[in-house]
Amino acid sequence: MVDFTVAICTYNGANRLPEVLENLKKQVNTEGFSWEVIVIDNNSNDDTPQAIAIARETWPASIPFHAYFESQQGAGFARKKAICEARSPLVGFLDDDNLPEPNWVAAAVQFAREHPQAGAYGSQIHGAFEAEPPPNFRRIQSLFAIIERGSQPLCYDPKSNLLPPSAGLVVRKQAWLDNVPERCILSGRIPGSMLTSEDLEVLSYIQKSDWEIWYNPAMEIEHKIGRSRLQRAYLLPFLRGIGLSRYVTRMVRIPPSLRPLAAIVYMVNDLRKILQYLLKYRTQIKNDLIIEGEFELLTSSFISPFYLWKHGYLKKESGIP
Repeated sequence: MVDFTVAICTYNGANRLPEVLENLKKQVNTEGFSWEVIVIDNNSNDDTPQAIAIARETWPASIPFHAYFESQQGAGFARKKAICEARSPLVGFLDDDNLPEPNWVAAAVQFAREHPQAGAYGSQIHGAFEAEPPPNFRRIQSLFAIIERGSQPLCYDPKSNLLPPSAGLVVRKQAWLDNVPERCILSGRIPGSMLTSEDLEVLSYIQKSDWEIWYNPAMEIEHKIGRSRLQRAYLLPFLRGIGLSRYVTRMVRIPPSLRPLAAIVYMVNDLRKILQYLLKYRTQIKNDLIIEGEFELLTSSFISPFYLWKHGYLKKESGIP
């Protein structure tokens, strides 16, 4: 049994993973607790296994290091594997493009001690861009897991439908095991599908059970965003995938008897937003990448229940008909 687990979920991260591990070697103020690092290789087809083996050769003996393979593609499956393998009551998730500050682990453990009702809490996340983002990128930066919500801790209001991303997220293992279904509806992006928000589905189940979800600015990470993710070919499908997943994340906390009515209310509201957006930006949608992306997000949110039903996501056993 250890006090804290850092879980790095990676897919084809051979070139990114070493830098994350180097930052973890530099963690400070960890003398008062024990912690471990685990890497979940989510079915990579590059040199990720070799990168893990090389890192193991120089890894400090004072920090346990383990690697596991998850063959089911999708970040949701990788995180579930991490929860199963972690030996601690707290699991801190890093993606293979997240670079934690030297006090990230210590700040995570301290926050858990000070907030025993926090079932999960997210980091303050700064963007590190390989190329200049498009104009007005700040309007959508939170969808890219760039979270800068001030210097004070913040408890997310369940009524706000606002939750932290999985990058830099710490979860109490018991809160996950007690409340997250064995198989969620959303599993994360895979080759050929940009459907996402699997992290928000998990957090919705935890928050629904009366655990608190927090933002902890003392935990800071740098999120590296490559040039290709800022271009139209990636950005529009990315935002479409977020929109198409929204029916699931919207319905988790709504009682089953009220879901049909809630779905209608959401669709009417989405349609209202679409019409307002067209009136405001009709001449700019095809000329401004961010405006086009926001419109893609709105229209995808509107058709989300139809898309998920058509593609078999909303089966009876899912619990969200």
